[in-house]
Amino acid sequence: QVHLVESGGGSVQAGGSLRLACVASGDTYDTSNMGWFRQTPGKERERVAAIDTDGRKYYIDAVKGRFAISKDNAKNTLYLQMNNLEFEDSAMYYCAADSRWFHLWDAEVPIWWGQGTQVTVSS
Repeated sequence: QVHLVESGGGSVQAGGSLRLACVASGDTYDTSNMGWFRQTPGKERERVAAIDTDGRKYYIDAVKGRFAISKDNAKNTLYLQMNNLEFEDSAMYYCAADSRWFHLWDAEVPIWWGQGTQVTVSS
């Protein structure tokens, strides 16, 4: 079992920054690959960024150069630094984890999910 708890969401004006955090507890083997997903009402959930067991980082094109994912293994905490936020970044952001990379990033069906933190960007 893995428990993921996100924090750091909020409301910000376009061009501003937020830093999301996700604390993992439980069977940390299953948190070897972790990532961030987001979803807005009426739209499908989409992957945003992920980090694999070797520390390699992956981003969707829409956030490259603006978002940075990182992980503090000692604290079992995943971060997402979001800079130069745009209105289109408004969404519920979810932390996710899976020991299988394919499930997390390629198939986008990780086994473990947090409850989400809301990010609202005003234009």
